[in-house]
Amino acid sequence: QVQLVESGGGLVQAGGSLRPSCAVSGRILAVTRMGWYRQALGKQHEPAATITNRDRTEYAEFVKGRFTISRDSANDKITVLQQMNGLEHEDTAAYYCNVEDFLTEDWGQGAQVTVSS
Repeated sequence: QVQLVESGGGLVQAGGSLRPSCAVSGRILAVTRMGWYRQALGKQHEPAATITNRDRTEYAEFVKGRFTISRDSANDKITVLQQMNGLEHEDTAAYYCNVEDFLTEDWGQGAQVTVSS
């Protein structure tokens, strides 16, 4: 089992940047993939960016060129970062950190990102 703690959401003007982070602890050696998903009000849950334990990344079309996902492993913890640049009003959503291993997946509590136009 892993524990996830998110931070770094907030309110920003269109065109601005945010960098939410997710601190993952616990059984991190079993983790195979990590990522950020988002859910806007009235819309479906959707993946934004993912990264594997071999640093292979995938991005949704709507974030390509604007978001960058990365990870850092140190002190028995993995930190998953998502640098979000050029934010648009349509990026307003709750962003959830997700961690997968071979058997299960875990979710963070969510970080609200609000982009004012």
